[in-house]
Amino acid sequence: MRHKKKGRKLGRKKNARKGLLKALAVSLVKSEKIKTTEAKAKELRPFIEKLLTKAREEKLSNRRLIIAKIGEAPAKKLFEKIGPKYKNRKGGYTRIIKLARRQGDASKMAVIEFV
Repeated sequence: MRHKKKGRKLGRKKNARKGLLKALAVSLVKSEKIKTTEAKAKELRPFIEKLLTKAREEKLSNRRLIIAKIGEAPAKKLFEKIGPKYKNRKGGYTRIIKLARRQGDASKMAVIEFV
């Protein structure tokens, strides 16, 4: 039984999973909208929203935390362009739109984007 176990494994070990989330987050920050599987989008949402909550407040400690998680260039965009847009919003910075299943393996697909 999986009672009280949160998060998806996505068929990967811990380090690969962390790398995948980082890559998805960087892609989302760069293009502000990405198409991925529904499970990956649902797993990415809390990760990116926690980063964006920190990016709303311009502090050196917040900047260093975000740089450690996703790198310097995406962190700069989060702080300068994306963060200020959500100053007065209390959460819910992303939306997941479900798409048709993928042709090859019938995986559930989704688009995740900033609101």
